[in-house]
Amino acid sequence: MKTTLFTALIIGFATHLSAQQAQVTIQQDPKIDQLVQLYAKVNANSGFYQIQVGFGSFEKAQDLLNQVEVDFPDWYSKIEFESPTYRVRLGKFRTKLEAERKYLEVRKKYPDAMLLKPEESTSK
Repeated sequence: MKTTLFTALIIGFATHLSAQQAQVTIQQDPKIDQLVQLYAKVNANSGFYQIQVGFGSFEKAQDLLNQVEVDFPDWYSKIEFESPTYRVRLGKFRTKLEAERKYLEVRKKYPDAMLLKPEESTSK
């Protein structure tokens, strides 16, 4: 008798149950998107070989970057600040072989250039 009553109660409650309908709206500060873009930009060189063409003051680095963009127009180039100087870096090379080939080409024009290994990611 108890099991029949219990079963009837369960079936009765099950027929009256319904899922809740809701809509979630997320409001976030617009500066979060800017921070994400900045983070991506800062970490853009991890995993790539790069060639450092030179360094110095911002004006010197800007002049050097302009010259590099003329000499190697199809290559990725940028100025990075590493205290206390600005560094001009060229390329994003996946393999060491590709990086070394391009490095030999760059050394003809910029003898002080250095090949930089990719930064190793530290996992916690």
